[in-house]
Amino acid sequence: MKKVISLLTAVGLMVSPLVQAGTVTVSGSTSVAHVMEVLAENYQITTKNNVEVQSTGSSAGIRAAKDGTSMIGMSSRNVKQSELSSDTKKIVIARDGIAAAVNNANLVTSLTQAQISKIYRGEIKNWSEVGGESRPIVVVTRENGSGTRGAFEEIMKLQRNVNGHKVTAITPKAQVGNGNGMIKTIVANNPYAIGYISLGSVDDSLRAIDVDGIAATDDNIAKGDYQIARPFIVLMDKNAPSNAQDFIKYILSDDGQNIVANEGYIRVQ
Repeated sequence: MKKVISLLTAVGLMVSPLVQAGTVTVSGSTSVAHVMEVLAENYQITTKNNVEVQSTGSSAGIRAAKDGTSMIGMSSRNVKQSELSSDTKKIVIARDGIAAAVNNANLVTSLTQAQISKIYRGEIKNWSEVGGESRPIVVVTRENGSGTRGAFEEIMKLQRNVNGHKVTAITPKAQVGNGNGMIKTIVANNPYAIGYISLGSVDDSLRAIDVDGIAATDDNIAKGDYQIARPFIVLMDKNAPSNAQDFIKYILSDDGQNIVANEGYIRVQ
């Protein structure tokens, strides 16, 4: 099916959503954008109402919803109360796992959360320490501001306090990739790399490993057995235009939630 989603330009982001008559503007998490674009495409076909989706990262999406440069913001990490205004409405539209992914040629099939944390801290440096080949581990992480990175650091306890501020504990030697697509490309082309991506983005180009003996599957996330998981959140002003509210209603409807499930995520309705 031909894509009908158009991306907002930098100029468009400077225009108030109220000026863009008839268009629902959405920006934020690259992970949420993966399913949001499909939802928007189907919504447009069904209703003939235009939706524009831009991948800018969770932090940017949260700010956009707060300051009104987008009608809807997307976040793939928990949102701090300090990031919201009193008029901001927070809605969970899906749930997703974060997969620890390796190259298909990697012999390692399972790691513990503690092992993954030590790998990302730079404490475990060779695959032979976790049952693999005697090769250096190439650690791959997401960029600062990524919701996936924020959720991964929080769940895996990869943050430390410095003078009252939380800072990353991920090794500075880690390679950085912007977006799930770049992480997948790096890992798929390096047999000794490990990266983390949205479970819904896993495909045949790489492999999600088991964590603590539990496979990264929708069923295991829904049961609470697979622990590296996070919500997909949208943020919207309580007095948002009716077309933005209608789009959110569609996402939470049976049709919208069926799309969520078909795209590999866990429905919330």
